[in-house]
Amino acid sequence: MSTFVARPSADDKTRYPKDSEVELEEVDIDRVERVYKKLDRRIIPAFWVLYFLCSAIRSNVGLAQTMNSAQKHDLGSVLNLTPRQISTGLALFYVCYVIFDLPANLIMTRLSPNVWMSRIVLGVGVIGSCLTAMKAAWSFYLLRLLLGIVIAGMWPGMAYYLTLFYPPSRTGKRIGRYFTAAQVSAAVVGLVSAGFQKMDGLGGLVGFQWMFLLYGLITVVVGIALIWWLPERPLPPGETRVRRSWENWLPLHRPALTGEDAQIHYEDLTRVYHRSQWTVQDLWNVVADWRAWPLVIMYFGVVGVGIGVQSYGTVIIRGINPSLTGVQLSLLFAPIWIMDLIAILIVTPLSDRFHQHRALFFSLSVCIQIAGLLVTTYAGSLARPWPRYGGLLMVGFGLGPTVPICMAWTTEIFQPRHGEVGVAAATALVSGLGNLGSILTTYALYTGWVADSKPGPKRYRKSNLVMIGILCGSILSAAVMMVLLSIFGNDSKKKSSTLGSPDESGQSEVDGAARRELRQRGLSRMWFRR
Repeated sequence: MSTFVARPSADDKTRYPKDSEVELEEVDIDRVERVYKKLDRRIIPAFWVLYFLCSAIRSNVGLAQTMNSAQKHDLGSVLNLTPRQISTGLALFYVCYVIFDLPANLIMTRLSPNVWMSRIVLGVGVIGSCLTAMKAAWSFYLLRLLLGIVIAGMWPGMAYYLTLFYPPSRTGKRIGRYFTAAQVSAAVVGLVSAGFQKMDGLGGLVGFQWMFLLYGLITVVVGIALIWWLPERPLPPGETRVRRSWENWLPLHRPALTGEDAQIHYEDLTRVYHRSQWTVQDLWNVVADWRAWPLVIMYFGVVGVGIGVQSYGTVIIRGINPSLTGVQLSLLFAPIWIMDLIAILIVTPLSDRFHQHRALFFSLSVCIQIAGLLVTTYAGSLARPWPRYGGLLMVGFGLGPTVPICMAWTTEIFQPRHGEVGVAAATALVSGLGNLGSILTTYALYTGWVADSKPGPKRYRKSNLVMIGILCGSILSAAVMMVLLSIFGNDSKKKSSTLGSPDESGQSEVDGAARRELRQRGLSRMWFRR
């Protein structure tokens, strides 16, 4: 069994003077790894399932636009909606998401995080089921608004929840793992929608109504199960949890770790165990930190393109070949997200191992998206349109790693500087304000841009070019972030009250994971080097 001796380097002594005075104990890295893998088995499958279902409910409106269109049973025909009204409904979801993301995530820090996640999923399931009953534009708008309110805080909340159990340098791979649920969801929902289209007319419901109803009911069941499934925030070994009055109505949670595993986790990630309640000043320090804003711009571009492709992927494919049926469109939509999933599984683990170069991994992935959009815009001809579909596959591959890298980099920057409130507020700001890009691509582009949606060889060309423009802004922002970090660094000059208990020298407590994060793991300890 290999071990790692955590001896302080010269850089460690500069940053952590206390550590330079005493020799650190030997750490069994294999044992630490087994503890984190045990947490993976408890947390990641739950996150994967909840994100799969919530992503399906959030995005299946895009598929409903083309389901059973030959029978006039698509979303627009059944509700008498114009393409502009559908674009408005799609965008209204993100308006609420932007407004409520930060408050929802801050509430999560004050309550039981697992109960709050369960509340989100349960709410999404209820609203998702209600989508079945839509009869007109007003009900479509209302339910999209409510869906944006109840789901707000889910994505940044998941990133915040991870930092209660993992060091930030290890979150990218894990965010990527459950983010694959969105890609599998997009692919599976596209494939399964072909089956829902065969149910058209059954029980008096059209195909897309069956899709809304069944996904909603399943999500309600999962939301209730998460109360038992997800663990509560960890406690120091030997401490017992004091249950508040409202928690007496909830079932007791099985601890994520017990015995020696709990002790090892405590020593490796001590920073998350000793916290105090954040103040308004702590929150202001996060909002005023310039490091958040380049991350917002990075996220704006990639999430805008991702949601644009997710919402209008079948519409773009139909523009390539108008003769395709609804079932064929659903089947062609799925491979885009399979490419997305493959990229996540390849790139996000590497971005963790070389976490000091996250900007490079991000920028290269964005370049692939830009190349794919250019192919989709200019390749092929009326007689040979399918090279344009190849461009969409490239876009899918490039999209995959970018969102997990953004969120992992956010936690990595803000946890050392601002503690727990830093992670909660910064991830919510990046996710919330970054989703303004989703409003742009769902409301103003494609079917929402009347002049650009006219049939012809240049259909959707301007929309594609706009997406290329915002992606260029993401790359520029990543470059600016790296330059500014190299100049100003990421050391905290003003300690947040949530950073943990200071030691005798006045420094915030430094744990085993913090020492290891000073250097990259690289390719060490990978399966082919053992």
